[in-house]
Amino acid sequence: MPTIMLIDGLRVVIYPNDHRPEHVHVIGNGCEAVFNLNCTEGPPTLRENYGFAKRRIEKIMDEVADNLALLCSKWSEIHGNH
Repeated sequence: MPTIMLIDGLRVVIYPNDHRPEHVHVIGNGCEAVFNLNCTEGPPTLRENYGFAKRRIEKIMDEVADNLALLCSKWSEIHGNH
């Protein structure tokens, strides 16, 4: 599971054997959230949240949105454009 970036010490990962739609997992501190990227137009949307507080999810969402182009590019590198 390649770590694409860090957000305040949380790992943003894309699993090589994962499914569409394009999404990232944000993992850390015993919590995990999944964000659909909605490449390339955005905005990203929260799909699942296991343990993050609402305020923390909002900050993570802002970072994911700010890095949407990078994350979509990495998804394409890992999974191709199909």
